[in-house]
Amino acid sequence: MKKRILMGIIATSILLSGCGASNNTPAESANNGISDAIMQEHSYMEDATAASSKEQESDKEATAEVGNIVLPKYTALRTSEEAGTIEHITYPSHDYAGDGSEITKEANIYLPAGYSEDKKYNVMILMHGIGGDENEWGLTKSTSRVKAIMDNLSYYGDIDSFIVVTPNGRACKLGGEEGSGIESFYLFGQELRNDLIPYIDSHYSTYADYSDGYDLSIAREHRAIAGLSMGGMQTINIGIGECVDIFGYFGAFSAAPTSNIASKTASIIKDKEYPIYYFYNICGLQDNIAYQSASAAAKTLPALSEKFVDGENFTWQELDGGHDFRIWYLGFYNFAQIAFK
Repeated sequence: MKKRILMGIIATSILLSGCGASNNTPAESANNGISDAIMQEHSYMEDATAASSKEQESDKEATAEVGNIVLPKYTALRTSEEAGTIEHITYPSHDYAGDGSEITKEANIYLPAGYSEDKKYNVMILMHGIGGDENEWGLTKSTSRVKAIMDNLSYYGDIDSFIVVTPNGRACKLGGEEGSGIESFYLFGQELRNDLIPYIDSHYSTYADYSDGYDLSIAREHRAIAGLSMGGMQTINIGIGECVDIFGYFGAFSAAPTSNIASKTASIIKDKEYPIYYFYNICGLQDNIAYQSASAAAKTLPALSEKFVDGENFTWQELDGGHDFRIWYLGFYNFAQIAFK
């Protein structure tokens, strides 16, 4: 039942944003509940806010903590040498849901303030939801909320700042008439392994020693993957389920239906040699789209697998909230403090 529901959601997403869509398919045929789900996904987004002079002059003590709110000073807009930068990139990939032909994909990248080729950086892949693309997290402008959170966590000394990448999570030729929009989300692990991660490692100063045929697992402790809704499903099914040799840190924010249930994840990684450095989860209690699936996917993992220890390398966080960016910005804020520690 859950799989049929999500397939319907994905089909609507194809209508709205292009993978494998036909121009003759009427959007009005979409199920109203699915449309509501996508509407909720886009119902609340914020930019950074201008910092007051008092905030600008405050000392640089680390005061952030993993909790139920994003402290206001961590959403303030920073400028000049205190601010990171955003780049929009294109990279070669393949139509994994279609004929395997070479295609060009796009992504946005946050580089920390003072980014230098003389320093090595950790990398977080941050995935969008069913109705979005590489721009859904807003990592396209100087007032990006994600950018503000990263700038301030670094400025106040709460984190050793890292690179954030927001790609398009559909592993297919976008807007094409061939290929499967449904399968494209589930095949993204191939793009991560073969195309996106090698591109990042070869073009930016990461901890990986890039070369043709290099071993991606060597730098797994310096990579994280996280995502909202559909991106949370990809974090679980692909990040932990298929690419645990590539990533060491995982964050699922309101993980969508068809996320692997906890028993399946526990079974998949039972004999894997790679440790889980941290798996963080968050979901709103009033989220009628994802709460059931997200809790089934993660809440009981510490009871089912010795690889997850609550309070040590695992967090399940639930609080009042729905299926929107109030939860997801908080999830990012909290996970950014946890990753790479």
